[in-house]
Amino acid sequence: MSVISQLMGNEILDPFLSMVNKCPVLNAPTDWKETPEAHMFIVDLPGLKKDEVKVEVDGDGYLIISGERKVPEDKEAKGGEGKKGEGEGEGEKWHRVERFRGKFSRRFRLPRNAKREGIKACMEDGVLTVIVPKADEKKPEVKRVEIH
Repeated sequence: MSVISQLMGNEILDPFLSMVNKCPVLNAPTDWKETPEAHMFIVDLPGLKKDEVKVEVDGDGYLIISGERKVPEDKEAKGGEGKKGEGEGEGEKWHRVERFRGKFSRRFRLPRNAKREGIKACMEDGVLTVIVPKADEKKPEVKRVEIH
């Protein structure tokens, strides 16, 4: 809970929460680690299933990780109060909805040594891991130029 909300006693005034919910970077936090063999992207996507996430590499060499967290029907109403629907009984209302809902997308420019053909992705316990193997880098040969 933010300090402002605690001091003001007003849950509507929460600038940090607003920033988090609107920022795709904060909604899909990602670590990028390089090993001698590969680049690894580790993305926290709690509550999502693998069929709700898409991993692509576009023609410009960007790795794109996207998806959508669906809004449960009983949380769609504005102002934190849920409309009557499945999962909500008489006299129930939502006081706070902090977990991000909606679409997200992250883009990462892959380095030149990324081997696009061998990319693998797996998801376990809400953590997506994308492994981009490295291509063997050929060191440029030194070519002697004769001076005339």
